[in-house]
Amino acid sequence: MKKSKIICVMNQKGGVGKTTTAVNLATAFAAVEHKVLLIDLDPQGNATTGVGIFHLKHTVYEALMHLRPLQDVIIKTFLPCLKLVGSNNELAGAEIELVPLLDREKHLLSAIEALKTKYQYIFIDCPPSLGLLTLNALVACDFVLIPLQCEFYALDGLSRLLANVQTIRQTFNPDLKILGILLTMYDGRCLLNQQVAQNVREYFKHLILPVEIPRNIKIAEASSHGKPIIFYDRKSLGALRYLELTHYLLTIYSW
Repeated sequence: MKKSKIICVMNQKGGVGKTTTAVNLATAFAAVEHKVLLIDLDPQGNATTGVGIFHLKHTVYEALMHLRPLQDVIIKTFLPCLKLVGSNNELAGAEIELVPLLDREKHLLSAIEALKTKYQYIFIDCPPSLGLLTLNALVACDFVLIPLQCEFYALDGLSRLLANVQTIRQTFNPDLKILGILLTMYDGRCLLNQQVAQNVREYFKHLILPVEIPRNIKIAEASSHGKPIIFYDRKSLGALRYLELTHYLLTIYSW
């Protein structure tokens, strides 16, 4: 098997649909029988509960701190092709514990190394910050997917985020690529949403993905039930858009 494509889903701002995107893309890729590993690197653990896992015996913290091999903390999900490395608030301490360690930014990379031929795709849900956890994800991944909520401060935050990605590319990971910017929670009836989307397309047109994720109550309901939207309500607009995005990525990149 070829080496995994490793995709981290990140934005240093919270509440932009980051975890929702990581969960639903990982699920959609697995639903079409690609072997997928979802790594929850956020201490809030929402990607873990988002695929219906509420109790963990082992977590990503143990693999990140080299207490256990990553293989030993992988668990099954409701989909045969989707596996999970779960997280909980134990991971919050890793930001501090990693600081004095050698190669502190490469712990996730070294943990993943042994699994790079076992999965076709590895999705990493990052915390909403640019601390050591996110740095580990950016050093380990091939692609960055940036969910962006259409709101007033989006452009300012996006510019800083892209600058940080460029710095990491120059310093740690020269092969790092931006997969694209995904507009989320979009409501075409809202004038502000329209203006922000127009501005983002104007300034970052080469990075904008052609699929917008709408503001959709079914997506929120799905999360509260511990289900990805494509299994909670496959006919909802949110599910259809994530399936459309999956088809686009698999087609355009010939993955």
